[in-house]
Amino acid sequence: MSDSRHALILHLASGGEPLVFALSAKSAKSLAPRLPVLLTSGGVDTPELEDGTTVAVNFGHVVTAHLDDLPAHVRVYGSPNKRTGFGT
Repeated sequence: MSDSRHALILHLASGGEPLVFALSAKSAKSLAPRLPVLLTSGGVDTPELEDGTTVAVNFGHVVTAHLDDLPAHVRVYGSPNKRTGFGT
């Protein structure tokens, strides 16, 4: 069985659909205990995404945030670009 994929789900103060980011396992483990502090302080953090890139999040604009698992077939910000078949 493969490891679960980690997601950071952000609900912004401006409303709209939540933003979902695929986090690296290391970043998810690091962010979990710090998330309440980032939300209450309005801090900025740059978690590493599953594809190796980073994203800067200003938690001063976030109303709620939580970590969750992503199903294997879901593509969100930071998902690795997996090629299949006879790609060029």
